[in-house]
Amino acid sequence: MAQLTLIQAINDAMRIALERDPSVVILGEDVGKNGGVFRATEGLWKRFGDDRVIDTPLAEAGIVGTAIGMAVNGLRPIVEIQFLGFSYPGFEQIVSHAARLRTRTQGMFPATMVIRAPYGGGIRAPELHSDSTEALFVHTPGLKVVVPSTPYDAKGLLLASISDPDPVLFLEPMKLYRSVREEVPETAYEVPIGQARVVREGEDVTLLAWGAMVPVAIAAADEWAEKGVSCEVIDVRSLYPLDEETLVTSVKKTGRAVIVHEAPRTAGVGAELAAMLQEQAFLWLEAPIARVTGYDVPVPMFALEDAFRPDVKRVSEAVRQVIAF
Repeated sequence: MAQLTLIQAINDAMRIALERDPSVVILGEDVGKNGGVFRATEGLWKRFGDDRVIDTPLAEAGIVGTAIGMAVNGLRPIVEIQFLGFSYPGFEQIVSHAARLRTRTQGMFPATMVIRAPYGGGIRAPELHSDSTEALFVHTPGLKVVVPSTPYDAKGLLLASISDPDPVLFLEPMKLYRSVREEVPETAYEVPIGQARVVREGEDVTLLAWGAMVPVAIAAADEWAEKGVSCEVIDVRSLYPLDEETLVTSVKKTGRAVIVHEAPRTAGVGAELAAMLQEQAFLWLEAPIARVTGYDVPVPMFALEDAFRPDVKRVSEAVRQVIAF
């Protein structure tokens, strides 16, 4: 079994999809000969040709709009947006057309497509390159939103997204692209959309995180384990549809929850999770649900980036607060 990084696992998933289904095409800026800004499509243009791996102009609205037209005509496009912050010119195409096409056509023409986008901070990228605005898309009916945090999940979730009949926003945490390797099956497999992953079991506090915040939550759980506090860590990974059962079951067991995300706090996905948990597990809660998030400002430049993103110290302090309540 190969040891792959997260970006290599994504590349492998697209290779398999292109091999087994002639309707799959990839399009985006520099995805062809250059292999994409992070080399996610490296080698695919040479292997499958420029009819299947298509370089586009720097025009996100045009890329997404073209993909919608492809989907209506029976193709399964995989769009690469270079950074999530670059998706805003294509936002109108995503929310006004891709997300609504199934309903608008009474099920005749679902927009079967995947939009891949690197997101989040931690790599010292310039302004607008580190946004974590997943809430915009989770809030849009008709879209599915998934976020892998491991190479295994990246390959399986991407293949599941490509197979899905509805448009899927596939968010890739840049911080984790090359930070770890793990064994990834060489054959095709799918990680079902809509299922969270229990990373480690615990009894005292539930830590909910996704993307690049999962390793941070694990590190905080390690710190508290040395003090005799057992934290259950859950990788939410499917932001919509949400695996409510796994999350609620965990919080009913521990009685305490800390939600960690690097997006700004106000109206972030963490607020939705907190509301859902309060609705379904209120009588089991031993303390108010805590959130550890980015701040309500644009993601700052390099010098302040680490201060903006949640770290182990901030997560550990939140655990202390819910334990001490």
